[in-house]
Amino acid sequence: MGDIPTPERNGEKMNFTELLTAIIVAIVAITCAALVSYTTTPPVRLLAFRIGAIDIPTDARRMHKKPTPRIGGLAIFMGFLVSTLVFCEPSTQLYSIWIGGGMLIILGVLDDIFRLSALLKLAVQLCSAGIAVSFGVVIEHITLFGDKIEFGYFAIPITIIWITGLSNAINLIDGLDGLSCGVSTITAVSLFMVMLITGDYTSALITAILAGACLGFLPYNRNPAKIFMGDTGALFLGYTLSIISVQGLFKLHTMLSFLVPFSIFALPLFDTMIAICRRLIHKQSPFHPDRGHFHHKLVDMGFSHKEAVRLLYAISGIMGLVAVTYTDAMFAESTTRIWKTLIILAAAVLILILNFICMKKPSTRILSGLAEHVSEIKLEAEKQEREAKEKNEAEAEAHLKAEKKNKKKTEKAEKDSDK
Repeated sequence: MGDIPTPERNGEKMNFTELLTAIIVAIVAITCAALVSYTTTPPVRLLAFRIGAIDIPTDARRMHKKPTPRIGGLAIFMGFLVSTLVFCEPSTQLYSIWIGGGMLIILGVLDDIFRLSALLKLAVQLCSAGIAVSFGVVIEHITLFGDKIEFGYFAIPITIIWITGLSNAINLIDGLDGLSCGVSTITAVSLFMVMLITGDYTSALITAILAGACLGFLPYNRNPAKIFMGDTGALFLGYTLSIISVQGLFKLHTMLSFLVPFSIFALPLFDTMIAICRRLIHKQSPFHPDRGHFHHKLVDMGFSHKEAVRLLYAISGIMGLVAVTYTDAMFAESTTRIWKTLIILAAAVLILILNFICMKKPSTRILSGLAEHVSEIKLEAEKQEREAKEKNEAEAEAHLKAEKKNKKKTEKAEKDSDK
């Protein structure tokens, strides 16, 4: 990979001492975010118990076995907020994250306690996206084979859809211990590398601080999780990453600028699109929760929670690497580097295909070393238990609908008799 551009200040290149100072400040900022996040998680966990923000596994969709506190995202937000206030210069980008992200944190806490309706949450998310747009965070154009495609009047709607969509995409993959937080960390690191290559050091520092805040929370969130980040954390992370991507990725002057963010966020975006299509095909609301996400499928195939999470981490990391090498090739304007990027992409696809072949059967997973030894009897027993739970839930739901229907008939009959 090419050399990272030398930072400039007021149009003049920094000398070695100034560059070293900038690096040290960045390391301290990341450490600060991680430490604040790590040390505030225990009090946040206690608060979750006090206010009733507890996730109780009442259906087959939930993968944990015992009640677990939520609102862990509050600790991530505190780590990010403190570090950016101390180490970053105030900017419209930060104001949009602080204000809009703060709104989503409040929304997430309330949702983690009271389970708000999907439409109410969507309305608040759209308002938060509108705040970002009001601060100038807008996807005005993309670059397609060297030509700018201006969005004009559609710029604001497209930006709001991107911010809201990515916020929900990060939230939807939050189904296994450490998955959403870890994937957010990996995407933040990928964004950080792209920002360094493009010379956007302000966004790079903000992204690095976000990654630090996630790393501080991750020890409490990995399997078996002591606390979930809940909608509080997932919505904030998705919102922040989407704003950074608008400011630093969509505006890149590369051959295909939109490929960079779509590659970095490939896992959550693809999982979300598949989920929406699946629900619409089954004539369900796009907001209807189900048990069909990638992480659910991996667990159903016999993977343990840790194995499924590690595999999804690897996929996210590979796609991030493709984005970083592509950006480096475009900025170096080197045909050789473009070919290297294509080779990396082809190798990544081949590796994923080979791993999928290995994952198809429990026996091949065990022989390949991708999974621990799990007996077929145990897998079948877990499957039957899960199916029985889902059947009971369906019967209970049908019974509830029948009761409501009978109640309406009774009320109608009473009204008719009164007349």
